[in-house]
Amino acid sequence: MKRKDLLRICLQNLMRRKSRTFLTVLGVLIGCCSIVIMVSLGIGMRESQERTLAQMGDLTIITVTAPQGGRGKTKLDDVLLKRLRRLSGVEAVTPKQTLEVDSIRLITGTGNRYVADWTTVVGLDLDAMEKMGYRLKAGEQAKKGGDVIVGQYIAYEFKDTMRPEGRNTVDRWSGTWDDKGNLTNIPDPYFDPLKGRITMEIATQSGKVTEVVSPVGITKEDYSKGSETSDGIIMSLTDLRKLLDKVQGSRKKAVPYDSMMVKVGNISQVAEVEKEIKAMGYNTESMESIRKPMEKEARQKQMMLGGLGAISLFVAALGITNTMIMSISERTREIGIMKALGCYVSDIRVMFLSEAGAIGLIGGVVGCVISFVASVVINLVSLGGLSLENLAGAVLGGENVSRVSVIPPWLLLFAVVFSVFIGLGSGYYPANKAVQIPALEAIKSE
Repeated sequence: MKRKDLLRICLQNLMRRKSRTFLTVLGVLIGCCSIVIMVSLGIGMRESQERTLAQMGDLTIITVTAPQGGRGKTKLDDVLLKRLRRLSGVEAVTPKQTLEVDSIRLITGTGNRYVADWTTVVGLDLDAMEKMGYRLKAGEQAKKGGDVIVGQYIAYEFKDTMRPEGRNTVDRWSGTWDDKGNLTNIPDPYFDPLKGRITMEIATQSGKVTEVVSPVGITKEDYSKGSETSDGIIMSLTDLRKLLDKVQGSRKKAVPYDSMMVKVGNISQVAEVEKEIKAMGYNTESMESIRKPMEKEARQKQMMLGGLGAISLFVAALGITNTMIMSISERTREIGIMKALGCYVSDIRVMFLSEAGAIGLIGGVVGCVISFVASVVINLVSLGGLSLENLAGAVLGGENVSRVSVIPPWLLLFAVVFSVFIGLGSGYYPANKAVQIPALEAIKSE
């Protein structure tokens, strides 16, 4: 029998009992919707957790510190730096060193008008800053000695010495807060830090050291990286080492790094790289210790929700089996005539399997469409109602969009294929039963 004839007969048989076919397809549709919606809620939960963790810090960065605060034999030095860069999966490594002194005073402006009583000075590998997740709000990356990057709000730390005490600073928190909890309408500081040089007066036990630096960029505030992104100064490690030599004077000694930040290429490699670093004898910190339990919990909930949906699809499978058995009972004589006319047994089996598979396919496709629409509606409600912006966020997501239900393309494809397999599996027993009916007995059947 030709394939187009099998397809035509399949459609005719499905349309012969429209109500029964509709109810059977409806069972598959409900089961498919249950699985897709339940799994999408689990995926949405996991996406929300990852976004929360990302706000706390980069999920692919490992912070390495020395045991006993570096006072033992295990130190953070250039030898370790080379070893870390050779590890598989590591994209970039930067040491981090803080200038530890009694006090630092910043002076800038015409006639040394603006003064800040304290700041944090940190040395980094400036070439690795972008990979480490540091972002510039203005200016450019430091390229030569003496160039520095300053924190986003460092200008608000300065006092205007020409104004009376108590009215000589700008309070950046005096702005207004919007509905999303963001500070807006922040008043401008007294000066632009990129339009002048800053003099650092560093007080040490042996006297005062003066260093002049040129701010060329302003970094975006990110407390997961350190307070220097808010109100500090970031310079190259080379410049910081030179400054340390000046501060130490005749008491020069090798100062180990405070910590090292290791950037891993993929989140799945973090645990393995962290394990290797710990085997070297160093302490590590990352978001992995928080992410793993949360991911495990989300996966368990996702499996539980998917299992509940699978029960509905299993019930639908029983409905397909029942429908096909009833169809065989009604068409016993038809089966006998087909056999008498020389129809292959395999064709009869394929005919019934095609009907069962078609029921699964129709139910799966329609179920996926309904599930997608339901997912969009759920997200629109969670985002605050229908609007063009919310609609785009509900469908595509976004950096600042938190979706309750997330349906990736693979989930829709899986749901359709799974529904078809459920249909074929449910129709296998009735199809075998149909081909085992003797032709003479089938023809005599009323």
